[in-house]
Amino acid sequence: MKVIRLGPRSTAALALVSAVGVVALGWPFLAPPTSQVNAHAADAPWLFAGLLVLLVLVLAATISESGLGPKAVAMLGVLAATGAALRPLGAGTAGIEPMFFLMVLSGRVLGPGFGFALGSLSMFASALLTGGVGPWMPFQMLALGWFSMGAGLLPGAERLHGRAELALLAGYGFLAAFAYGTITNLAGWPFMQGQASNIAFQPDGPAAANLARFLLYCAATSLGWDLGRALCTVVLTFFLGPAVLRALRRATRRAAFETAVTFEPR
Repeated sequence: MKVIRLGPRSTAALALVSAVGVVALGWPFLAPPTSQVNAHAADAPWLFAGLLVLLVLVLAATISESGLGPKAVAMLGVLAATGAALRPLGAGTAGIEPMFFLMVLSGRVLGPGFGFALGSLSMFASALLTGGVGPWMPFQMLALGWFSMGAGLLPGAERLHGRAELALLAGYGFLAAFAYGTITNLAGWPFMQGQASNIAFQPDGPAAANLARFLLYCAATSLGWDLGRALCTVVLTFFLGPAVLRALRRATRRAAFETAVTFEPR
């Protein structure tokens, strides 16, 4: 079954929100050494507000271009609620976070536009559920949105089936789990204490040196968590993937996501 394709407006909306995210997360490597680092510390609430607006634009553009209706929005809400409920199950232990495999499979079936909206909304809902609301939340929403969107951009949606498709999704989930952890590390790394540390951000340092410090920071603080998330995603994709993919595709067929309503003359 074909995923929901991106049209020009959906592509533009996704490009806009992704550009905002890249600037918001990558500013330590983009800003000149003389810039005021602490000026970025209070930007998270504004980023969160802007992200919600852009999410609405992505969703509206995808729905309008694909001819989807209330059933699509309802399915998005159900999946976001399911993802939010799955996140606390691992209680953050060793990176065991079962929601990520659902984001991969949903992005594969629903496409990149819906995948991005689903990932972001799932993280938002899970933060409200677990009390994880804070300045890091908009960055987590962006990262999980990209995580789910990437699954919708994977090739072979019409040709790959069975084990070949599961292997592709599991491989993507493994790599994307590390990418998610690396991206979310950017939210707090520039503001860590101990400027004399060899892994702390140096405002007056060159980009190459700060990149090396950041990679050391990731290895020292989150590598174990990222590995646990990656392995959990792979295992759940192989064991539960076939059933979940069938259920998602059956739901989209019943909702007639790809069937245009036409009226024939009598």
